[in-house]
Amino acid sequence: MRFFATTIASIFLYGASSISPSSAFTISTSGATAASRRTSASAYSLRKSPSPSQLQMSSDSDDQPVVVTLGIVGGGTVGGGICEILSSKSSYLETLTGGAKIAIKSICVRDASKPRDFDVPDGCTITEDISSIVNDDDVDVVVEVMGGTTIAKDVVFDALSNGKHVVTANKALIADCLSEIQSHLHSLNDGKSSSDAVQFNYEAAVCGGIPIIRSLQDDYPGDSVSMIAGIINGCTNFMLTSMDRDGLSYDESLEKASELGYAEADPTLDVGGFDARSKLKIMMRLAYGIDVDEDNIPCRGIQELTSVDYDYAKKLGGTIKLLGVAERVGDKVSGFVSPCYVSSNDSLSNVNDATNAVEISSGNLQRTTYIGQGAGRFPTANSCVNDIVSIVKGNRSTEPFNPPSPSSKFVQKYDSVFYLRLKYEDALGITRQCGEICEKHGVSIHSILQNPVTSKSNAAFVIVTEKVSNTAMKQVVAELEDLEWVQGPAFWMPVLRPDWM
Repeated sequence: MRFFATTIASIFLYGASSISPSSAFTISTSGATAASRRTSASAYSLRKSPSPSQLQMSSDSDDQPVVVTLGIVGGGTVGGGICEILSSKSSYLETLTGGAKIAIKSICVRDASKPRDFDVPDGCTITEDISSIVNDDDVDVVVEVMGGTTIAKDVVFDALSNGKHVVTANKALIADCLSEIQSHLHSLNDGKSSSDAVQFNYEAAVCGGIPIIRSLQDDYPGDSVSMIAGIINGCTNFMLTSMDRDGLSYDESLEKASELGYAEADPTLDVGGFDARSKLKIMMRLAYGIDVDEDNIPCRGIQELTSVDYDYAKKLGGTIKLLGVAERVGDKVSGFVSPCYVSSNDSLSNVNDATNAVEISSGNLQRTTYIGQGAGRFPTANSCVNDIVSIVKGNRSTEPFNPPSPSSKFVQKYDSVFYLRLKYEDALGITRQCGEICEKHGVSIHSILQNPVTSKSNAAFVIVTEKVSNTAMKQVVAELEDLEWVQGPAFWMPVLRPDWM
């Protein structure tokens, strides 16, 4: 990697990600309340790398500007957005970085003959060869926006091994390979000062345009995060908004999300909660210093939600959101992804459509809420460009995932108030049996709700508990489902705040 009289950026454009309109990002701090599969480990040869310190704001001659060469791997929507932002903001970025120029050397795409939906920069070469970027000695920073956990993993690890800084938007890769990435970075940066360390930046990987990663890295070193609660998947939030506000069924809301480009052809990662779980895992590592296997984080999607649940949620004075929640109590950290009842006076209840929001509760700042667009061309590309600029400005960290916390332990057990909905066939003793089973497992009932029965085939009632453990609730639900009068599986979910009543 060498500096030239002009900065060259190479962008490797592969796949596309979903498009959603960009909007202003908001941070709200209250009380502060103020308005982001598995592949086997493989060995990577560590070739002798040029020193990343070459990217410091200096040049070989007073007459020549600093040169930074980018290689962006992955394409279409986000890659094109990066090109457009770098082009439109070139003069401003040059001033901001103290004279560094950022240009584009080459764009590697899956199909070089395919027309691009953005202007290819002057002097830029279109290629289909990944190695021409990863192994190019002139490339200083590789930006990976292709997605996936196979080829993308090779791109990231090989680029780092070759002494190149990496910027990525790949949450699946980070969630799946976080410990490997961390070990690889430690081996590469061992004995180096932070100014010489190869950098790994990933702001766009969680909540697109919301700067939640940088905030967790930079804004809480003197604080202690007690809880994270977030609407961190735009597709499901759009669907649940349609079910609540517009009265659509689950199938109708999914069809509408697909028409607007929010849902993939196979929406399982979104509606099953798995996309949100990957993001939650990354935030838990940053906030609590623990690396949790994704499969150990309880995860429940939105497929079982019905209009009946929204009727009861409105009766209770709130709504239902798919949330990723993590909480620390002492040295124990719990986390889950699940639909949750959220009261109408809660800030998260009013975050609608495809918008994302993350609320962080901490000792010093109390509650801080970050709201903005979690996906789309320009929100995601904006975060990638910010990461690039951070590197060019010389911002350095040897711990991109924050230091680990050996004393913290992840547990699957957590306490909450719970909502339980049961479909039933009329019979004697229903209330008595519910009370007996709850008492048997130490679950106290706060209230029982039942709307007028308009159809015997769709009769349902709801139990709201006092604060109990999720393990006790599982036992109650399993025993209730075995009763003859219970029709089909029960649906249950946590209430976001135990003091909501």
